[in-house]
Amino acid sequence: MTHVLGRVLDDAAHGRFPEPDGTVEVLPPWRPGIEGVVALTGRAYVATELRTEDVLAQGPDGYGSALDPGFIAWLAGPGGWCDCLDVLVVALGTGAGGLPRRDDLDDHRRARHARRVRGDVVVHGDDRGMVTLGVGVGGLAEIGVEVPVDARAHGVGRSLVAAALGLVSAGEAVLGAVAPGNAASLRAFLAAGFTPLGAVHVVRPARR
Repeated sequence: MTHVLGRVLDDAAHGRFPEPDGTVEVLPPWRPGIEGVVALTGRAYVATELRTEDVLAQGPDGYGSALDPGFIAWLAGPGGWCDCLDVLVVALGTGAGGLPRRDDLDDHRRARHARRVRGDVVVHGDDRGMVTLGVGVGGLAEIGVEVPVDARAHGVGRSLVAAALGLVSAGEAVLGAVAPGNAASLRAFLAAGFTPLGAVHVVRPARR
């Protein structure tokens, strides 16, 4: 993990946050074809192939406007794809293992979406549901979780998210990106020990 944003997020996962001074930092993309904005408290990072001066000319700041829908649409360009705005949460891996690999779920819609925005995605799971693990924002490990609807009211989501931390080495930062409106998923991540870092908006730009 060598991307600048990855180092920033890893530091934040261990309690070392950047100065909340409203700064916007423009960085290269962490993955080919994927760009986006990560906003922490009082600081924003725009990962893009666009020139720094062109980005800053749009007027983004670290106090919220870097996630303005107009700026995100400009970043994606006409015909570009914008994911939804997500809460970015983090926890530390436990290295405990325990979730088997599920190659039979490789074509599940959750797995297909994960591969659209992350690298090296592997699917795991058991009777509680499925977990995707891949290289996500900033080059850090990132998980996604799918729990059957009829099991969501019984603490299954929290249990599955906690088990997913066993797939990552002890002490290594693990990210989750959760839609703010998905309250059930957000509660499961928080109950499993994840804490909010900020927000992320991922795009697949169309400029050529």
